[in-house]
Amino acid sequence: MIAGKLVSVHFQRFPELREKYIGKWMTSGNMWLQRTCLLFQLHYKEETDKMLMDSIIMSLNTSKEFFIQKAIGWALREYSKTDAEAVVNFVENNELTPLSKREALKWLKNKGQI
Repeated sequence: MIAGKLVSVHFQRFPELREKYIGKWMTSGNMWLQRTCLLFQLHYKEETDKMLMDSIIMSLNTSKEFFIQKAIGWALREYSKTDAEAVVNFVENNELTPLSKREALKWLKNKGQI
């Protein structure tokens, strides 16, 4: 709710704040703030900053936290509904945990697209 709705809308209204807070939250060591960085673009679709999303994922992909790994997969799964090829390529070309991979590709597998 907070990341996908409140923070999402806030950063859309005030994009100049995004870089400042994403940087702070990513270096905070706080799993929930880092998870918010992964999920705030969840419903941006074509407006997703793919480079930012990829960067955040790669920064957090070695985390042992279940909720971070699940969020990585969730962010990728939602983006796969916009750009399936980009997500498949990302998953194939980067080392992700099995949980993140499974979650990332779940929607595409259910739709028979992979």
